[in-house]
Amino acid sequence: MKIKMLNILYLGDSKPHSTSFHRASALQRLGHSVSIFDPYAAISSSLEGRITGAIHYRSGYRFLQPKVRKWLKHIIQAIPATDLIWVNSGELFGPACLKVIKSLGKPVILYNNDDPTGGRDGRRFDSLLRSVKYYDLCLVLRNINIQEYKALGAKNVIRVNMSYDEVVHKPFEDIGQIAEQFRSSVAFIGTWMRYENRDKFLLQLIEQGVPVSIWGGRWQKSPLWAKLKPYYKGSALGGRDYVAGLQGARICIGMLSKGNRDLHTRRSVEVPYIGGLFCAERTSEHMEMYKEGVEAVFWNSADECARICKELLADEQKRGLIRQAGMRRVRELKVGNEDIARQALEEIFKPD
Repeated sequence: MKIKMLNILYLGDSKPHSTSFHRASALQRLGHSVSIFDPYAAISSSLEGRITGAIHYRSGYRFLQPKVRKWLKHIIQAIPATDLIWVNSGELFGPACLKVIKSLGKPVILYNNDDPTGGRDGRRFDSLLRSVKYYDLCLVLRNINIQEYKALGAKNVIRVNMSYDEVVHKPFEDIGQIAEQFRSSVAFIGTWMRYENRDKFLLQLIEQGVPVSIWGGRWQKSPLWAKLKPYYKGSALGGRDYVAGLQGARICIGMLSKGNRDLHTRRSVEVPYIGGLFCAERTSEHMEMYKEGVEAVFWNSADECARICKELLADEQKRGLIRQAGMRRVRELKVGNEDIARQALEEIFKPD
């Protein structure tokens, strides 16, 4: 199905490193005219305060609704003709805000890559959950979200995969271009989270002789920081440094967010696309995506992960074969940002 060039009003995070901006850029690469307006920037003074920010987060942004609604009215009066509104996240928009958006009389898409119906984040998504019924299409990333959104009155809900970005995550053509500081044997790039036990898992690998390198935020807060510190290489990686960290590792560890009910994550597609060897928890979705031992490797425990890592570090040929097969497979899956954007547009403009 061929979609004509659209004028798209895009409401979401506009920071260049954000996945929201990556999706907007993918829509532009498909030939559409995209006008990005950032609600987080518009009300940043209310969100940045340590106390006020926490209050708004924990109350589902309900006290900010008049401010956000006023901003939306201003945006709508200022924009040219629009064919479609794409809302990324949507956590700041309650029902009154959606009514303003819907006044344009055009289809409205919601893309939220979190798990709003899962409960991990308390009342953060209260405004969003009261608004899903106003969207013409909701894109969710977990099968379990489909019925939960429909129970809230959502009209049309489809599940899409986590996605890599075709441009941002483009591999280095020559691995020799990757700086030594981003090269490692076994890499984990991610944030420390209090209830996810990532620190315990990585320490178990280290204690079994796996040479782990860690990049990411908040690791100093871990109770195990003193033991992990020698393996910590730096804060969160972004842009080409992120690509270098994954492509420059012999093995890339992928971990799930159990609080978000993940069965795969963005790392599940970014790592193979970039050219890393993906080593992650064995789940039904990972098993559907990749042939185990051929296109990726999986584990059920730290002990199994340690054994797999040590075997692969000793077998360069096998690592190369799995890495190359994973690169081919993830492209076959068609889960780039352009692919997901195209899928969404075909769904919302499909003939009745």
